[in-house]
Amino acid sequence: MTLKEFNQAVDLYSDGIYHFVLKNIKDEDKAKDIVQDTFEKLWKKHTEVNYQKVKSYLFSTAYHTLIDLTRREKKQARWDEVDDNRHSEMDGYSDLNEVLHKAVALLPEDQRMVVMMRDYEGYSYKEIGEIAHLTESQVKVYIFRARKFLKDYIGKIEVLV
Repeated sequence: MTLKEFNQAVDLYSDGIYHFVLKNIKDEDKAKDIVQDTFEKLWKKHTEVNYQKVKSYLFSTAYHTLIDLTRREKKQARWDEVDDNRHSEMDGYSDLNEVLHKAVALLPEDQRMVVMMRDYEGYSYKEIGEIAHLTESQVKVYIFRARKFLKDYIGKIEVLV
């Protein structure tokens, strides 16, 4: 990859990576740091990375950097520790967006990442598998489990509005 291609990659993908990371950690400074680390890692390997695959490389690197950060900070949710009944919203709460973000934050890290890539970023199962180093079947299972948890957590839509 040339310097010109690297600069094009920064222009094309930095905002998308930033928004993807920010949706997952809700901390602007950490999201900026992860984006910067991602592009630093790309620059260190710019001679090895094909420009045609730079988007996949960047999102994969950002994803793994994000996972490393969350593991270091020990903020990873555990699926078996979530009590669906305790976390459900049944008070007639009307801010669905806030409830959804709260529910997404409770998902285990792997499930949160794949559901965000699929539903927020619009990646295909195959692309998510390549970025997260999972099989398509694993991606589908994680997305199914995440959506089921979100559905159970939010409950009936009539309760929320």
